[in-house]
Amino acid sequence: MNRRTLLAGAAALAASPAIVHAQDTAKTKIVFWHAMTGANNDEINRIARDFNASQSEVDLQAIFKGSYADTLTAAIAAWRAGQAPHVVQIFEVGTGSMLAAGPAVKQVWQLAQETGAKIDPAAYIPAVRGYYSLPDGRMASMPLNSSTALMWYNKDAFEMAGLDPESPPDTWDKLVVAARALKEKWARPMAAKGGADVMPVTSSWFAWIQLEEFSAIHNLPFASLADGFGGLGAELKFNSPAHVKQLARLLDMSKEGTFKYTGRDNTPDPLFYAGQAAIGFGSSAGRGDIVRNAKFKWAPALVPYEPELTKTPNNTIIGGASLWTMTAPSRTPAEYKGVARFLEFIGQPEMDAKYHQSTGYVPVTLAGATLSEKQGYYVKNPGADMAVKSLTRGTITENSKGLRLGRLPEIRNIVYEEVEKALQGQQTAQAALDSAVTRGNRVLREFEKAVKA
Repeated sequence: MNRRTLLAGAAALAASPAIVHAQDTAKTKIVFWHAMTGANNDEINRIARDFNASQSEVDLQAIFKGSYADTLTAAIAAWRAGQAPHVVQIFEVGTGSMLAAGPAVKQVWQLAQETGAKIDPAAYIPAVRGYYSLPDGRMASMPLNSSTALMWYNKDAFEMAGLDPESPPDTWDKLVVAARALKEKWARPMAAKGGADVMPVTSSWFAWIQLEEFSAIHNLPFASLADGFGGLGAELKFNSPAHVKQLARLLDMSKEGTFKYTGRDNTPDPLFYAGQAAIGFGSSAGRGDIVRNAKFKWAPALVPYEPELTKTPNNTIIGGASLWTMTAPSRTPAEYKGVARFLEFIGQPEMDAKYHQSTGYVPVTLAGATLSEKQGYYVKNPGADMAVKSLTRGTITENSKGLRLGRLPEIRNIVYEEVEKALQGQQTAQAALDSAVTRGNRVLREFEKAVKA
């Protein structure tokens, strides 16, 4: 595997600041790059402090490197310069690219083999470990923060609109009806009072939730070859009649003022917990920020489904990220052992349960989930187990296992570009998804060619 594999699709960046290696210091220095913000950033810093306090041989430094995409690009550039961090947090859609990274990474199974670390894949929830493992079950990266898509809703807004706050819409037709009631009986009165711009519905992570998760829930292929798990030759399939109908529905809602597109990725998140959106599609990981900021009654719900496509909706797939061990020319065995010790630490049930309960990410280990239940967390926090319910709903199929497509972040950006044009009235839903599939398939073929070079 040559360097072009790792660099496929990545912009050339200036070398990152040099990573400091342990030499004569008492502790082995380990650098951990991450992409967490807000309450989730606080938890990463807490984990670093707890790990450093738990032992005296390793000093872990957690460094925020920007968005998920920024962190991936920075890690690639740093590896090219021979200055990669010891550990980097890579979002789930970067898994395909990291698996093709060759010598740039040391996979978890390799790290455990070399250091004697006790990391058991069987300890992890199947839906999580499967995403980050090789076909034979060996784990490639360490699960850390796994989430899934949820529909957050404002109970106060529902009451004002005459909707039952205990019965959120479970189908898309019901959601359209609820959105219209929210527009007339909640959004209009709020606007008349001169309040902030409010909207019935918005969605964070539009490409992930409204297309990728939509595919999983309805057992539709997002791409061929089991959504890429079957090989590099996968082709995108999200311009089917069902996908087009879903996008057309959202375009129609946008025209009538019941849905508002408010930006890419997680940019719309604050609109929900600030009370500006009555319904906000987003990640389960948003729970920490909602708890911290929302001044109204709220609750999570499962993402709606389309009964015409299925009577038994499937599971949603995981979002979030995992930890990858990176290599560098002068990296020492002691440094790799320090990384292994950190990975063992975060895999402990107590650590997993605490992170889950503090953030809204799902517990990634079976023991962490059991511990959370024994501690009474779900009884004290109704709805906190909604993400787990979403991940275990229905039957896992090859269309709901997850996505393993190279340069998927780039494909998501293409989807955003085409959907934004459609929202501006420049093209139809069909034209938008046809173009996104055509452009995205070119990216996949470029990736396939680079990997095989």
